[in-house]
Amino acid sequence: MMRNKIICTLIAVAFAFGAFAQRSDGTTKSLVNAEKEFAESAVKNGVKSAFHSYSANDAIVFRPNPVNAKTYYATQQNDKNLVWSPSYARVARSGDWGFTTGGFTLEGDQKVYGQYVSVWKAINGKWELVIDLGAEHNKPLHPVAEKFIEPTEYYKPKFNGEKQIAAGKDILFTTERTLNATLKSYGMGAFGGFLNHDARVIFPGYEPIIGKDKAIAFYYNMVSKMTLKTTQADKASGGDLAYTYGIATIDYKTDLRESFNYVFIYERQKDHNWNLIQQIYTPAER
Repeated sequence: MMRNKIICTLIAVAFAFGAFAQRSDGTTKSLVNAEKEFAESAVKNGVKSAFHSYSANDAIVFRPNPVNAKTYYATQQNDKNLVWSPSYARVARSGDWGFTTGGFTLEGDQKVYGQYVSVWKAINGKWELVIDLGAEHNKPLHPVAEKFIEPTEYYKPKFNGEKQIAAGKDILFTTERTLNATLKSYGMGAFGGFLNHDARVIFPGYEPIIGKDKAIAFYYNMVSKMTLKTTQADKASGGDLAYTYGIATIDYKTDLRESFNYVFIYERQKDHNWNLIQQIYTPAER
């Protein structure tokens, strides 16, 4: 009888841990914990299993083009060769939306290094992955300091219906159309009016570019023209953080053109404008 009680207790504990490992309490700390548990699961149980467990049903991964996460990983081997860790994370003031970014390594015949960005949503009280993509670079020479920013206030609207959600998306599409038009008119200098002072850029072949001045210098030195075509947009119900994704066509100063999938993360400012705080590009496959 005692043995049966112990077994039942262990099963209950295991079930509880599985059910609440991704629990969201509206803090960045809880999101970082979920991300770390996700990474640990990939090492212990395999990448395929981890993505299946932590991804929302409609999650999108870029491999390299956007595809449903569960559909993609259903056909993959359950390798245990991917390691990653968050170095920067933020959660919206509504506590229902956040993102993480950091470095990853992929073991194989040749070790691959890179940076990733993941967007998460709190669904039924737990964090679930909704977007994930990464960009490769050489072995990093400069460590990135950890910075996990907690919301300065909490606000969740009592009602956020379909019309409000659609209106929020329209604002983001308009913002990105404005950015695209400004890029056509003024070139890379256009980013000066859209990048936050602490903006981060992840671009294939480069370690993270942190800070507005460094980001603008990077664009000036490498890019001649850029055209954006937005595919989708969404924002937190608290109205302070949002993301877009789509296709960026880049003309380099070396007379070479290349297409990239991108995810841009925006923060709403006090003047109600949206500034870019995180950008990531990964080569698109045509």
